[in-house]
Order: sequence, then structure tokens, then C-alpha cells
Amino acid sequence: MASSLTKDSVRPGTPGSEKTFFGHPRGLATLFMTEMWERFSYYGMRALLPLYLVAPGGLHMNAGTATAIYSVYVSLVYLLALPGGWVADRFLGPRKTVAVSGLIIMLGHLCLALPVAASFFVGLGLVAIGSGLLKANISTMVGHLYNGPDDARRDGGFTLFYIGINLGAFVAPLVIGTVGENVNWHFGFALAAVGMALGLAQYLLGSRHLSAQSDVVPTPMSPAEKSATLRKGLIWLAIAAVFYGVVGFTGHFTLNWALIPLTLIGLIVPILVIARIRRDKDLDAAEKSKVSAYVWFFVAAAVFWMIYDQGGSTLSLFADGKAENSVFGWGFPVSWYQSVNPVMIMALAPVFAWLWLWLNRRGKEPSTIVKFSSGLVLVGASFFLFLAPLSIADGGHKAAAMWLVAIYFVQTVGELTLSPVGLSVTTKMAPRKYASQMMGVWFLAVTAGDSITALLSNPAVGGVNLDRTGFVALEAALAVVAGVAVWMYRKKVNRLMGDVR
Repeated sequence: MASSLTKDSVRPGTPGSEKTFFGHPRGLATLFMTEMWERFSYYGMRALLPLYLVAPGGLHMNAGTATAIYSVYVSLVYLLALPGGWVADRFLGPRKTVAVSGLIIMLGHLCLALPVAASFFVGLGLVAIGSGLLKANISTMVGHLYNGPDDARRDGGFTLFYIGINLGAFVAPLVIGTVGENVNWHFGFALAAVGMALGLAQYLLGSRHLSAQSDVVPTPMSPAEKSATLRKGLIWLAIAAVFYGVVGFTGHFTLNWALIPLTLIGLIVPILVIARIRRDKDLDAAEKSKVSAYVWFFVAAAVFWMIYDQGGSTLSLFADGKAENSVFGWGFPVSWYQSVNPVMIMALAPVFAWLWLWLNRRGKEPSTIVKFSSGLVLVGASFFLFLAPLSIADGGHKAAAMWLVAIYFVQTVGELTLSPVGLSVTTKMAPRKYASQMMGVWFLAVTAGDSITALLSNPAVGGVNLDRTGFVALEAALAVVAGVAVWMYRKKVNRLMGDVR
């Protein structure tokens, strides 16, 4: 990476004389590496998580419970992005918040590395909290490196940053997954801690290159507000402690006492947040109309992520027992499937960026609604494709690895059709009052989708076998129907969107 830092051969003090990172502010190298290592730790641990939960040498749970835990964990990461942004806005500022989040994530992975069940779940909670704090703020800090939205380098900087995300996500299963599956589960989790430690160390060393704006607390709390917030927090903490203490001491506590409330929170909070924004009297008629249109995109995205995120749970668990995990006779760990999506993202993202521009020049670029509909239809098609390896496995044979690769490929194309468009339309349709908060609302679509999966798979609630032919076909049909419905009502949604296209 050192070779990417160059120094212009001009005298100091002139514009552009400072060291750069591929022509971008040097602080981008710090944030690129921080995010790369954080994603390395996150995706490495996530690749191992469902496999460890069902393994005889792990926690030896059934697939339904493992899927529920995995889904609740992922939903919490995205749910906690909202309070993560609030902590930076009101207490610490983005720079300090990211430093604290890195430390929390590292401690969480260390807890996962301990061969104790209680410590494992504490670790999951810490990683979710830390990831939520970091996710909400590190992208904001990338934006701070540039001179406003009109800086010509801005889009390129975010593209480089996006490469860092996917580079970490690609390498992680190959390294952490291999060690976890083939050597020792807890050594794998420990490697994730090492990855986050490296990311945190270079962040602290390179933070001097970040923008001074990243140190600013945008809307700091007054002493009175801090006292009131702390008091309310302690009251709710005491209530939870007393409630779970009574449940535990009376011998009634089970894992579902934690899972089910968290699942319900993941479903209720998104509804409450969007309803509150929609009812806000400070919004004018045009803004309320755009929020109503945004609900369509939000629900569609929740359906998409409900299916898409099963690539790390349902598909992974299927591969663990019912797939021939080898290519040309060369076997590989199940966790390696989780590297397929990021490498395809890196390969296909530039192609899609070029394609949209090429179509736009000819006046043929699909609208936002058509792109969204396509993403839903594609993720549905991926689960229709899943029916083939399921049928092979039901016949007593192991499905070829390329069936799963094909499923991940179709899902990746769907992601590139829907996810970047969703981020863009979120910023365009956000009411002025909620301009900085709407990105957190977009993340809540992931929370809602994964919470539905958790509710369905939990043996104490839905108890649905998500890798059964009937239910996979039902999910696939739901996604396709949702995509067609969004397309059929495109004129109504377009009217609600007003001047946004």
C-alpha cells in the first residue's frame, strides 16, 4: 500500500503538494484501511457464525435456532447504525466514535474467541454495537475529506472506499474461515480480533490526516440534556436487569427470552421511525408525498434483504451438509462461499456503472422504479434457482458447488441493480429536516428483512425450515410478485416522488 502514496514534485504549500492516496486526500488511505480491516473482521466472523452454531464442536444447535441467531445479529448491526449516528452527532463526533467502535469490536471478537457460551453471546452483542457505531460514521468522515458535494474527486473517493469494503469482505472468509473450520473455531474468531486490532492501530496512527470537521460534534447536548439522557438510560437498564434477573432466578430463562424481543424490536422500530417522519408537521406536502413514495422502496428493499441475507445462513447451512464443496476434485471450506459475492461486486460494479452511463447517453437508462423491480425479480429468481440443488439433495445426492455459485451470482446482479439505487433515492427523497438521518432509515430495511427471517426460523415462533422446497418457492414467488407490483404501480409512485427521478 505504501507505493500508492505519492508526492508531487512541486514546492510545499502549493495546491496538490501534499501526499495523496491515488490522487485523493491522504486521510482516505486511513479510512480505506480501517474499513477494510473492520470488514475483514466482520465478514470473517459472520462466515463462521452459522457453521459454528450448528457444529458438534461448536454450540451444536439446530438449523432454525442458528438461522434465528444469525439473522438477529445482522439485523442489530444495521439497527444500531441509527443510535451510532446519534452518538457522534450529540456526544463524541465521528472521529472519536469510530475509535471507540473499533475498540468495542475488537473486545467483542476476543469474547467470541473464548470457549465459553456466555462469553460468545456477549461477544456477538459487542460486535453488533461496535459495528453500528462505526457503520454510521466512517462514510461521513470520507465525505469530510472533500470540499463539499461539488468536489470532482468525491465520487472517485467513495469508489475507492467501496473497494476497501469488498476487499476485506473477500479475503476474510478465505483466511478466517479456513482457520476456523480446519484448525479451531475460536482461533478463527481470534483472527478477527487481530484484524480489527490492526485496523484500529493504523486508524489511530493515521487519524492526523483526517479532516478537522470529523472532530466536530454537530449538535452537542447541554449538561441538562446529558443528565436526562443518562437518567433515562439507567432506568431502562435497571428495568431490563430486574426483569431478566427474575426470569433467570426462577429458572425460566431460555435463549428465546433474548432472541424474540430483539426480533420484535427489529420489526417495530422501522415502522415507528417511518411513521414518525411521515406524521411530522414540519414537513410540507411535497416532502410528505416523497416519504409516502419512499415507503414503497423501503418495503421492497426489506423483501430483497430478507432473501439476500440468507446467503450467509440458509445457503451456508445447506452447503455444510448437502453440497459437494469442491471444484475439479479440489475441496474447500464452506465459509469460502461468502467470498463469492464481494469478488463479483468488485468485478461487476464498474460494468454496471458504465452500463447506466451508456444507456443514459442514449436516453434509455431504466428508471429508479424499474431498477428496483429488476432487483426484486432477480433475488426471487435466485431462490427459484435454489430449487434445483434442493431437488438434487432431496434425491439423496450432494449438489455441485457451481449451483451455489450461480445463486450468489444472480443475487449479486440483483444487489447491484437495487442497493446503489436505494442509497441514491434515499438521499434524493429525504425531507430537509431528516437529510442526515435517512441513510439510517435505509439501513432499517435490512433490519426489517432479517427480523422477518429470524421470526420465521425460530423454533419457538415460526419454526419454518427455510431450506425446504415449498418455502423457498414461496419466498421466490413473493419477491417476484413484489417486483411486478412495484413496476405495475410505477405511475402512482412516480407521482408521489414529485421531481425526483
